[in-house]
Amino acid sequence: MDVNSQEKVCTVPISLIDDFAEHPFQVRDDEDMERLIQSIDNNGVLNPVILRKNGERYELIAGHRRKHACLRLGISGIPAIVRELSRDEAVVEMVDSNLQREHILPSEKAYAYKMKIDAMKRQGERTDLTSDQIGQRLTSVERIAIENNESKTQVQRYICLTRLIPEFLDMVDERKMALTPAVEISKLSKAVQQKLYALCICEDCLPSYSQSVRL
Repeated sequence: MDVNSQEKVCTVPISLIDDFAEHPFQVRDDEDMERLIQSIDNNGVLNPVILRKNGERYELIAGHRRKHACLRLGISGIPAIVRELSRDEAVVEMVDSNLQREHILPSEKAYAYKMKIDAMKRQGERTDLTSDQIGQRLTSVERIAIENNESKTQVQRYICLTRLIPEFLDMVDERKMALTPAVEISKLSKAVQQKLYALCICEDCLPSYSQSVRL
């Protein structure tokens, strides 16, 4: 993470830092976390976390894994940059900073894209980034697609996953179900999805893409 040289870095007690509300990215105790813990134990926190003031406390914008690693190590304070951000500005920055992770689950990307689009709409942004070649305005979906090297259709597919029941979404994360049939299943009501899931478990099978379309 690039830190603006003009921004002040201070040490903030971890006990005063709350995780970002509805944070879509998981903090997992996996091999990557163990490596991060070892790095912090040896060198300290090299990149400050990003916070915003929330009353007498702070809300964590970027750095949930670093905070968790520090807690595992028994470290009570963490270097931080405190920024003045609105809720929607904080959502956009939180999503952008976490999408740089190497390993992101489909469910994490789905809810992150959805949160960012909703925040951009609430901000009333024109989202009129233009191209010198075609000079057209971009929708929020198109802007997110460009920023994350995705197609517009792929971004829309990920957002569809937020309508899946948790059981099917877990299957997508675990690579038991492909993205395209999952998108078609997401168009069903939650009640129908629950019945379909029960049938899948009973029959020990999953619908193909063509079967999902017919459903």
